[in-house]
Amino acid sequence: MELTDICPLEKWEALENNIFAKFNFQGSVFNPKGIRITQVKNWSNDLCPAIKATENGQTYICSSAHMNMTAMAKKSQAAVIEECDAGFVKLVVPIIYDDEFIGVAGGCGLLAEDGDADTFAVNKIAGIEETTAEELAQELPVITHQELAAASTYLQEQVAGILDHYRQEKLR
Repeated sequence: MELTDICPLEKWEALENNIFAKFNFQGSVFNPKGIRITQVKNWSNDLCPAIKATENGQTYICSSAHMNMTAMAKKSQAAVIEECDAGFVKLVVPIIYDDEFIGVAGGCGLLAEDGDADTFAVNKIAGIEETTAEELAQELPVITHQELAAASTYLQEQVAGILDHYRQEKLR
């Protein structure tokens, strides 16, 4: 089963845009192979697009964090909140239909209220000059623990609603 069997791509795009509008998270929906299913780009900060623009940044910071967290969400069947190597909070919620793991919905790009961007790691991993990384990290958005819990609850509820709607449609 594919994510687009559950609902049209536009519905997943709306979820990504809503998590951005409500919590400033760069929203993303991924299939089980870790591939984004939309082309929505709603950056939460200036450093993330610079990281993703480099092959090593995309591979060793973004993708590796995502793949590890997706595996944790698949195994636990629960939301996972961690940080990437650049220091940004990442949230993923598993999408499971009839015991089949079909992907994750989530967001990233914010600092925890007690966190810091790791510009040294960004330099070493992505190859971005540390001074450039520091400049891009000047005004990073922060998410409180309370807001993070609310974002997690919101995403879980939205995913559950999408799955419930699909179940109801199948019964008709």
